[in-house]
Amino acid sequence: MNLDINTVFPTDPAIFEGSQVVRVVLALLLVVMVMRSCVHLFASDGGAHRIAGIDTSVEGGNNIIAIFHQWGAIQLILAVLLSVLFFRYPGFTPLIVLTMAFDPIMRFVASRKLNVTSTRKPPGAALNAPAFVVAMLLFVASIWR
Repeated sequence: MNLDINTVFPTDPAIFEGSQVVRVVLALLLVVMVMRSCVHLFASDGGAHRIAGIDTSVEGGNNIIAIFHQWGAIQLILAVLLSVLFFRYPGFTPLIVLTMAFDPIMRFVASRKLNVTSTRKPPGAALNAPAFVVAMLLFVASIWR
């Protein structure tokens, strides 16, 4: 087994020499990322109540919804940027996967600062660990030569 960490910043970003399975799985993850972003950005409650189970009928509930919309906007910017890199510069596949692996890590870190109170576990919180494992396995596969 030969893991080449230098492929994170390739000399020729137009070429990805790893397995095309990695690219297919990454494309599916990018679609999910875009869809998740659009839910937060365009759903009437930003997904705060319907998906995350956060009570938005409280005082300041509109602020909670506004923050979810803003979060969706930032997520969409990142998803579009990663998608552009994915299609234009296939050699950056390991970097894109590594970037996506930091998402669940940073959400976990943020949740240690202050937990969200909700009626059910939000999908993001429930899927943090599996998302990290999948992303890291995909990263290892992307740098495997």
